Amino acid sequence: MTAGYGEGHNSAARGLATALEGRAEVLVHDPCAEGAPEFNEVLRQGYRMMTTYSPMLWDWVYRATERRDFTKETFNIMRKPEGALEERVADFQPDAIVSTYPLYPYFIERLRQRGKWSGKVFTVVTDSIEINNAWLQAPTDYWLVTDGFTRRTMISRGLPERKIVETGFPVAPVFRALEPLTSTSSTDPFRVLYFATARKPQILGVGRPILECEGTQLTLILGRNVRRLYGPARQLKQQFPGRVRILGWSKNIPTHLCSHHLAIGKAGGATVHESIAASTPMLIHHLVPGQEEGNLELLRSIGGGDLADTPVQLKGKLQDLLAKDCREWKRWKRNLAKWSRPHSATITAQFVLEKIAEKDE
Repeated sequence: MTAGYGEGHNSAARGLATALEGRAEVLVHDPCAEGAPEFNEVLRQGYRMMTTYSPMLWDWVYRATERRDFTKETFNIMRKPEGALEERVADFQPDAIVSTYPLYPYFIERLRQRGKWSGKVFTVVTDSIEINNAWLQAPTDYWLVTDGFTRRTMISRGLPERKIVETGFPVAPVFRALEPLTSTSSTDPFRVLYFATARKPQILGVGRPILECEGTQLTLILGRNVRRLYGPARQLKQQFPGRVRILGWSKNIPTHLCSHHLAIGKAGGATVHESIAASTPMLIHHLVPGQEEGNLELLRSIGGGDLADTPVQLKGKLQDLLAKDCREWKRWKRNLAKWSRPHSATITAQFVLEKIAEKDE
């Protein structure tokens, strides 16, 4: 079960589903999109607008959910998604449900209480370290978490240790077959991969400081915002001829991450953990307060990334990484290599299958 509010939920669901192919019959389902498609799209657009243009407003919304009791059916807007989930469960009759979105375990628990389903529930926590109460209070058999820091945080909040399992973020299994750059790889040229947000001014505000550093090349990933962002991206390409590559929506993000020396983007769960899987150092240029703060803290704790949310900070951080034959970049690279988990989706899939196979105690 997944939801389209941020890419982390969908990315985790796709990665796990791919890892389960040939080993189980799998259905990836978004109850919000199916049960209330029009309203869901309004919410998704609102989420994107707030996190991109008004992150402090989103922080208020995020903090407000900390005080909500999701065990009660008090959200009329979620009744249709809950109904869609119930219909899918009735049709598919799963042995287990894996939720990458924090609200669905509450829906599933109500199905259990009404005797309409009795399988196992696994909750994949797509955030790190900074964990919202919606995750922590979810009625689930197991929480599957991204790292040891997050596991210790959740245990300190009173959750049972045996139910919190460190499996890693289930990145696309293709990472297993890729060979990322190493700390001994050539850094001439120094290739930077930039995941652009929808804000036009950021293209030049991020791109110029990167290209003003000697020996750098820039790959711009515009994603769904190609039409909106192509103008300033083309301006950047003309200003720095031969050093800028512009891409739209790409299915080859794992390959791009493994072939670049540095990633620059927002601190979303999918982007951060894919960068870690590729052992690619990361600078955060856009941080959504609340849910993404823990992802930045994880990068800093590993010693493989940092915040650089102004042009001055970005240029300064990049110059530090490039100084003395890229000594600092090599250190970050080695740190990330120790934490890289390209097999995390396979590990998660194996854990789920083993628990399904166990007899009820």
